[in-house]
Amino acid sequence: MKILAIDTATEACSVGLLTEAGADGIFELCPQQHSQRILPMIDEVLSRNNLTLSDIDLLAYGRGPGSFTGVRIAASTVQGLALGADLEVVEVSTLQAMAQENLERFGITRSLALIDARMQEVYFGEYQANESGIAMQTKQEAVLAPASLTSDVLSSYDEQSYVGTGFHAYQQELGLQLQSSALAVNYPNALYMLALAKWQYEQGEQVTCEAIAPVYVRDTVTWKKLPNRE
Repeated sequence: MKILAIDTATEACSVGLLTEAGADGIFELCPQQHSQRILPMIDEVLSRNNLTLSDIDLLAYGRGPGSFTGVRIAASTVQGLALGADLEVVEVSTLQAMAQENLERFGITRSLALIDARMQEVYFGEYQANESGIAMQTKQEAVLAPASLTSDVLSSYDEQSYVGTGFHAYQQELGLQLQSSALAVNYPNALYMLALAKWQYEQGEQVTCEAIAPVYVRDTVTWKKLPNRE
C-alpha cells in the first residue's frame, strides 16, 4: 500500500510517503508559509520516488489539534487531492504522531504530548505503545491550562517521554526546568503519521473526502474586547 500523508497543524510543514521500498518525507519549519509550501513539497516527494498521485492508495493528514488555520490547510488540501484522485482518507492526531515518532526513533513506549495552544493553554494527550508498535491514546485529548496538570501526571513520565512545544513554552507553569535541547520531538511530522495511517486503515477508520472533519479540541476561541472598543 502506498500512503501519502501531510501535516500543517503547527509551525512545521511536512509530507510523508510510504511505499514498498520504505518511507520518505520532507519536514520544514516554515511558519505562515504552509499554503505556499505544502503542494510543492508533495510534488517533490512524489517525483523523487517516481510516483504521481494516481499511484497512491490512501491519503492521510494531521487532523489536529493545532493552529486552526494550519489544520484547515491540511484538511482542505487532502480533501482536494482525495476528490481529484478518488481516494479515501485517514485522519491522524497530531499529538499521537509525536508520540509515534518518540516510539519509532527512540523506543520510548510512553509519551506525554503537549502542544502550545496559545492563550495560556496546551493541547494534551497521553500515549502507550501497543504490541504492534503503535502509540495508542490512553486518555482523551484535551485543551487545558498548563498549571492544571498535576505533579502526579508529570512525575509519572521522564523528560525523554515529553513531546511537543508546550513543555518549553510553559515550563515555569509546569514546574519544570528543561535544557534547551531536552526535547527531541517538538512538532508533528507526517513521516510518523504513516504507521498510524496504515494501522487506522486496517481498523477500518478511513473516511471519504466529504466526511473529513478536523479536530480543533478547542471549539470556541475566547475574545476580549479592548477598553473603549465596540
